[in-house]
Amino acid sequence: MNRNGLIGLKSFWIAAAALGALAQPAFAEGTWEKLDRGVDVVRECSGDVARNCDGVLPGKGRIKACMAKHLADLSQGCLKALAEPEPAVLSDGAQAVTKRIENSHLMRFIEMYLAGIDPDTGNIIAECYGTYANPDIPADKDSAPQALVETINMDQVKKEYGVLGVSMNGPKLWLPDWFEVEVGKVRKFGDMVAPWTAQLNLGKKLDVNKVMPYKSFTIARKSAVNWNKGTTVMVIDDADGNTWIMKGFELGMHPERTYDEFMAAGPAIFKQLPAGWKARIVTLEQDNHEVPEGGVATIMADEFFNIYDKTGPGMSNYKP
Repeated sequence: MNRNGLIGLKSFWIAAAALGALAQPAFAEGTWEKLDRGVDVVRECSGDVARNCDGVLPGKGRIKACMAKHLADLSQGCLKALAEPEPAVLSDGAQAVTKRIENSHLMRFIEMYLAGIDPDTGNIIAECYGTYANPDIPADKDSAPQALVETINMDQVKKEYGVLGVSMNGPKLWLPDWFEVEVGKVRKFGDMVAPWTAQLNLGKKLDVNKVMPYKSFTIARKSAVNWNKGTTVMVIDDADGNTWIMKGFELGMHPERTYDEFMAAGPAIFKQLPAGWKARIVTLEQDNHEVPEGGVATIMADEFFNIYDKTGPGMSNYKP
């Protein structure tokens, strides 16, 4: 399984979108369930419970909920204990193969994230599953029809896969013209299916949708993403001279605006850009061909939970 140092996508934004539907923490049967029966049941976590959840009565999920809020404060020994048993989904990318998707500009999609604890590091890792990688995307490029998205029951998904948390990114519109993606095991979400496509390292944050706007993070991605010459895109220049290109436009479950409306509003739509940052609309003078150096891409979300990829050296051949 790939456990590179990745960092995970409103404040997820991470997202993730917004970002979309947000699930409450859910816990695998095993150590988490034992933990809720009292302070001393899980020996490795007794001190952590005493420090972080003093006065919280055992039962009805109260200690579990408290500990989930304090993941960043837990000892390494406790985190490793809570990582057991390891959900099977944490190995869904082990046999991934590369797939190329053509004509992807403005494809509608969702991503589902299944989160657990990495027993080696104690960090929260989220396995990502994207509908854009399904083999039967229709001619209208809607890989995540609204009626099917609405069948996803987050609580059922958590129970089925025995994970710590579940969240959704999207629905979004994919903006590159073609891309390659690592495709692993296919999982079911309500009446939809989606294959494994990536793994995020969220540090000690459980929810992908809690990543802050304009704060970069990383995701493991070895394959190529391409915006064709002549494609019109939104880019953001940060105060350090980096240029970021919009890769995913946030629709959400109840869209506030269309992509055309967003682009027509132009840079003036941004109200929370950090000091020294600016947005621009650019028609690409050449292909922006992205293959992240070392297999780790750097991305960020804006205030609308649209997602951007860093451009230039280490990420792509071109800086718009």
